[in-house]
Amino acid sequence: MMNFIIVIGAILLLAIILTIYRISTLISVAKNAEKPKKVSSWNNANALLFVLFLIAGFVLFGWYSVVYFDDYTLPVASEHGVRTDNLFWITTAVTGVVFLITHILLFIFPWQYRFKENKKAYFYPDNVKLEVIWTVVPAFVLALLVIGGWQVWSDITDKAPEDAEVVEIMGFQFAWRVRYPGMDNQLGNYDFRLIDAENQFGMDFTDRASFDDFTPRNIVIPKGQPVLLKIRARDVLHSVFAPHFRLKMDAVPGMPTQFWFVPTKTTAEMRAETGDPNFNYEIACTEICGRGHFSMKMLVEVVEPEEYQEWKASQEPWLASRPEYLAKVPDNLKELAMIASGVNENND
Repeated sequence: MMNFIIVIGAILLLAIILTIYRISTLISVAKNAEKPKKVSSWNNANALLFVLFLIAGFVLFGWYSVVYFDDYTLPVASEHGVRTDNLFWITTAVTGVVFLITHILLFIFPWQYRFKENKKAYFYPDNVKLEVIWTVVPAFVLALLVIGGWQVWSDITDKAPEDAEVVEIMGFQFAWRVRYPGMDNQLGNYDFRLIDAENQFGMDFTDRASFDDFTPRNIVIPKGQPVLLKIRARDVLHSVFAPHFRLKMDAVPGMPTQFWFVPTKTTAEMRAETGDPNFNYEIACTEICGRGHFSMKMLVEVVEPEEYQEWKASQEPWLASRPEYLAKVPDNLKELAMIASGVNENND
């Protein structure tokens, strides 16, 4: 209670001091109202510095944009990424022109309209026509930009093509795990109550679609074919970010999200384009999800469709090396589970 009273007293004391300062300032202004005004010798110098800062800022801005362009503009490797980049550059051009005009005016005005004893300030209270113009024009331009972005976003978050390769990616502190459907291209159901040290996805083996699902260490996807990423989180908010594919989608606990895209360059082609033999696509987490956030990376390999089909056919179902989970399969589906997963009675 005493601490509270001290805090209140300190606030009241500060308010009194500020009030006294304000009153003394007003009195000083009233006393000096009739005295001739003196213009500081720095008036012209400060106005000139504004202009010099404008010129220097634009020179550095242009130099950095040209010299480091390749460092902040990654090669695009997806179909929708081209549309996304086009929208980005259109938006940059529109806002860049406005930025240049407003900043030229902002820094030129202090020079052009600096205080001069022989000039009187012009009071311009309002102009309805001007207000309407600078409200309607930006609203119209921004509406066009938003509609363009909304169309691209709607396409990539809408229902994926029927022939899309399905990949489920799950984030948890602090790693990614990935699950593929088998040759049936249908992911099995999952239930968070089934998650344990082995079954990290909580795969439900009462669903026959789970029998041939497999969980590789990295993501492999085919070039030129649609890929549907089914995204979820097991604990806190994460975010799937693959910059070369212009792909970013949050992984939200309890709310699965999805994103489909078509990769256009294999890993080998991108290595040749960038001149980097060690180049790899990767997915990173862009939500600060805890102390181990930095470690949430997963490699993505893009290969030719034929190579992808060979890779997929060579993958072993998750259930094949864990026959003890057959006990969770209903009796009427056990034979089908053993056939789909490759488990037989000898290694049961």
